[in-house]
Amino acid sequence: MPLATALRQRRHSLRRVFDAIFYLLRTGCPWRFLPADFPPWQAVYYYFRRFRHDGLWAGILTALRQAERVRVGRHPQPSAAVMDAQSIKPVEESACISGYDGHKRVKGRKRHLLVDTLGLPISISVTSAGMHDKVGAYRLLAGLKPLVPRLEKIWADSVQAVFTGVAHGRPYAVIGLGLLVLIATPVVRVAATLVGFIRAKDPPYIAITAIVLTVLLLSFALGKAG
Repeated sequence: MPLATALRQRRHSLRRVFDAIFYLLRTGCPWRFLPADFPPWQAVYYYFRRFRHDGLWAGILTALRQAERVRVGRHPQPSAAVMDAQSIKPVEESACISGYDGHKRVKGRKRHLLVDTLGLPISISVTSAGMHDKVGAYRLLAGLKPLVPRLEKIWADSVQAVFTGVAHGRPYAVIGLGLLVLIATPVVRVAATLVGFIRAKDPPYIAITAIVLTVLLLSFALGKAG
């Protein structure tokens, strides 16, 4: 049998296949609802899975990240990165990966992300919302060393990462600082109230305020541990 007939013949333009994939990503529509002016959804899905198994998407992500770093005058390979996770509630039709994040009270999925100091993605993992951040971190870092050999420091959801990013003008750090201030506000207010009652020597209110402050601190500590 000739080789040409043995190989699968391409019936659809790769440009149209990519356009269909980008349309799906932009709109979030199901595969079967792909408009008729694109190739059949079965063909688009076939190429999407094939590109994923061949590592094409990861290669494109790496090439784009390196090109952008070179454009802004950085080394193509990052030496520092930031790691974080976010639990999100998916649409009702999504039934594959799902779980419950007891700390954030979200039922759905959790996206784990490792980015460089420019905010460009290095590694991405999507799990159930119930997965611990430490397990997600292992998934992000598994087999990553050969791909980013210069990577030496990773900030993982810490106050240090926020203030370091703000000092360098990173957008993600400014958002993180705002969230940090928002979370810390009730603790600071209760602590200031407690100091006022101590100065006024008011034992009943000192006891009540101390209990409230203890509950707040324990809730944050238990949420961080979970």
